[in-house]
Amino acid sequence: MNGGIGRAGLVGMLLAALVGCGGSASGDADGSAKTGTASASPAESASRDRLSSEVLQSRWWTWAASEPEATNPVADEDGRECGRNQPKDVWFLAGTFGTRAERICTVPGGVPLAFPLVNLVADPADCAEFMSAAEGSAVLDGEEIDAETSRGETISVDGVAGNPVTGTGERFTGTGCGIWVQLPPLRSGKHTLEIRGRSQDFSVGVDYALTVESA
Repeated sequence: MNGGIGRAGLVGMLLAALVGCGGSASGDADGSAKTGTASASPAESASRDRLSSEVLQSRWWTWAASEPEATNPVADEDGRECGRNQPKDVWFLAGTFGTRAERICTVPGGVPLAFPLVNLVADPADCAEFMSAAEGSAVLDGEEIDAETSRGETISVDGVAGNPVTGTGERFTGTGCGIWVQLPPLRSGKHTLEIRGRSQDFSVGVDYALTVESA
């Protein structure tokens, strides 16, 4: 899932085939792009919905660290916690702590999705080593989708005390890296999403059954 702290001992931390995070648990905009106007093309709208790598990783890690283990979306086994602390402008998905999971999740319509295939927060040297072996894939409704590689940006993370991702309730900065996916809003209805990621001896897999509500 991702990396560098707390239960993050796993691959240095919390590699996440998870998804999403927030610069604040409330997910307020801080650098997020706005939705396109009615006259914008689908490509332009999708581009405007995208977050920069630094903002995406800061926000996703903060989201992933916003709940203690019992209700944490990374530790979630069946999807019942997928709506916890979601921001209004993006819907984050999560991976696991190195296990496999099958999750059922309802997503609001008209909201873009974001998630990592595998990720880490640590120091620059750890990120360089981690990314040298990182790989992953995301398959939406039977079609593989594009991912982006982040080899290291400085990010800020806020967590709650006792969360299993960072293990701390304090704010900290570190180097974030990973393989990430950002998707424009999905059409309403049912979708399948398969997330796979690995680096070194850490691997994660999540199968999502998503129901997207009407916008």
